[in-house]
Amino acid sequence: MLSVAEARARILADVVPVGETDVVPLEDAVSRVLASDLTARHDQPPFAASAMDGYAVRATDIAAGLTRFEVMGEAAAGHGFQDDIAQGQTVRIFTGAPLPPGADAIVIQENVRREGNHINVVDGQPDPSHVRPKAGDFQQGAAVISANRLLTTRDVTLAASMGHAALTVRRKPVVTILATGDELVMPGEMPSPDQIVCSNSFGIAAMVSGFGGAARNLGIAKDTETDLRAHMEQARDADVLITIGGASVGDHDLVADVLQAHGMALDFWKIAMRPGKPLMFGRIGPTRMIGVPGNPVSTLICARLFAIPLLQRLLGLEGDAPSTRPVRLACDLSANGPRAHYMRGILHETSAGLEVVSPSASQDSSLMGILAGADVLIVRDPHAPAAPAGTDVPVMDLDF
Repeated sequence: MLSVAEARARILADVVPVGETDVVPLEDAVSRVLASDLTARHDQPPFAASAMDGYAVRATDIAAGLTRFEVMGEAAAGHGFQDDIAQGQTVRIFTGAPLPPGADAIVIQENVRREGNHINVVDGQPDPSHVRPKAGDFQQGAAVISANRLLTTRDVTLAASMGHAALTVRRKPVVTILATGDELVMPGEMPSPDQIVCSNSFGIAAMVSGFGGAARNLGIAKDTETDLRAHMEQARDADVLITIGGASVGDHDLVADVLQAHGMALDFWKIAMRPGKPLMFGRIGPTRMIGVPGNPVSTLICARLFAIPLLQRLLGLEGDAPSTRPVRLACDLSANGPRAHYMRGILHETSAGLEVVSPSASQDSSLMGILAGADVLIVRDPHAPAAPAGTDVPVMDLDF
């Protein structure tokens, strides 16, 4: 059996990011991947601006010891004062307003006493932070947001402030998802006594969409070669095909045979991992095919460990293994077997404020409720020795 790392490396080998791009309005750009560096169309701020309510003055006047100034007018956000400020003159200014010509400092209103058209400065030197310098955030022409970045809400806000109403992003890779099995019915349908509701394909579709892909749910294929072939025809133009169930070697596990007859070059079908041992990978022309087990916990963990890194690589992102971090065990763990074990875990905080983790009560891969209630996956390497309470173990945060 392949290790998890080797299986992932084979799946990600020679992946080339999608070349096509889309132009999308800002409101549709979050969670899309920027196709090229984004440059600023103007300085931000476009002028030196006041960060406080107060009075705009010349710093040289304050340095020379002047304390009494004539008020020449007023400047507010969107309504600047256009005349030059001479020695001994000031302008009443409000936050966000441009500094009038000649002024380069702000005396905050708390530090002056107003007498008609004059002010007396009564307290201290102007603080330089009370002036926002021109281009203090970014300069026109600067590449502020780099390409191959999954755009966040912050990025979209920044792009708007740079003057962009639309962005050029990579096309979303198309990920087709096919559930298999006579025992499955769609949500909302009433299952017969020997059937269950199909849920896994909806979980994978949600995960794919959340990580920037275009999920296409192909429904349920029955356990016949004819129905499997008919459904798989719908995935010919996909970047990735994910099949759920039927990837093992039982009499009713037909997926591998049908896909190979369909032109798939099978790479592997078994890995040293639990849950998720019967994982299959192959290629049908340019389409990469991943077959995940049918139990829901196995389905989602395998999709996160293998399909999502592939999706990220197709988007031009790094797409490596999900990161782990050390957390202290709240209880003893027994030695692990020959397969990597991704155990559902619950985080707690001790009375001393220390974060600790406990394995969930059951690690049965059919129990979706246990995974939904978990906080992390405790990652146990093959043949990991017993770990007593108080030992640090690597955990993977559940980001799906």
